[in-house]
Amino acid sequence: RLVDLRRQESAPGEVGEIAIRGHNVMKGYWNRPEATAEAIDADGWFYSGDLARVDENGCYFIVDRKKELIIRGGYNVYPREVEEVLYEHPAVLEAAVIGVPHAALGEEVAAAVTLRPGRTATPDELRDWVKQRVAAYKYPRHVWLTDGLPKGATGKILKREITVPAPSAGQEARS
Repeated sequence: RLVDLRRQESAPGEVGEIAIRGHNVMKGYWNRPEATAEAIDADGWFYSGDLARVDENGCYFIVDRKKELIIRGGYNVYPREVEEVLYEHPAVLEAAVIGVPHAALGEEVAAAVTLRPGRTATPDELRDWVKQRVAAYKYPRHVWLTDGLPKGATGKILKREITVPAPSAGQEARS
């Protein structure tokens, strides 16, 4: 089933967290009762942390991970959606979208991008590319280029290890 932030059934067509219950679901985290209590409720529902949408046929479509969700001024921004748009740009090799603290909005959308060898693009060009393809609240206001993104042993980008550079002059004023 899909549940909202209060762990109530999500409305049809809405994004919610996947909850799973059954004899094949884990009993808990080894020697971590606090983590177990957070992930598994008293009725045995395991809250996966995966955000999804379900269609009229009962097929689930993963949208993103709950812990990566960016809440910008009360609006939900799914990093994966913005990353997919960045990957459509011909110069982009890798992209990681993260939330960064913002005094008025809570979080702001930011993107670290690695370009393909021999290709060029500016942060402004990449920002405009995304801005033309997503809702106004979703595009990254802070974009920077990097030589590579941190990865784990399996090659997955480790967003928690991304270093966010200080905004350049005038960048905070962009919208």
